[in-house]
Amino acid sequence: MRKRPDDPSIPRPGEGKRGEDGYLGYLLRQAAGAYRHRMDRALADLDVTSPQFAVMTMLNAYPGISNADIARLAMLTPQTVSVIVANLERAGTIRRLPHSVHGRILQIELTPSGLSLLRRCRERVQALEREVSEPLSEADEAVVRRWLAGVARSES
Repeated sequence: MRKRPDDPSIPRPGEGKRGEDGYLGYLLRQAAGAYRHRMDRALADLDVTSPQFAVMTMLNAYPGISNADIARLAMLTPQTVSVIVANLERAGTIRRLPHSVHGRILQIELTPSGLSLLRRCRERVQALEREVSEPLSEADEAVVRRWLAGVARSES
């Protein structure tokens, strides 16, 4: 028999095996999901999703990158990036321009309105990051950042 989500025998996030006694991998996934949900709520009234924010951030940080590079950097599938790029272009947030040397190659860049939108998104995400990291000392935050980066590096 399937239990209801509000069933008291199922621990809430941060409790039981969903808490400090849980598997580390599960806790990372749970935290990432909670963060993503909070980011989506913070960006919702701007009509921007977390994946769209990631794509705009990578386009701004690494001008001239390909869709495949965006997918790797934003941890999205190439198919998802293609859909996001098409939607952002339709909204006037990005544009595709011919490469200055290789005319057949189209480079993607943020439009002025896209840069403005990215700035507003970034303000909200930075506020969320401050809120999430607030309980940590600077030294603890540095340890967490080093650890998370190390976990990611061990993947490659």
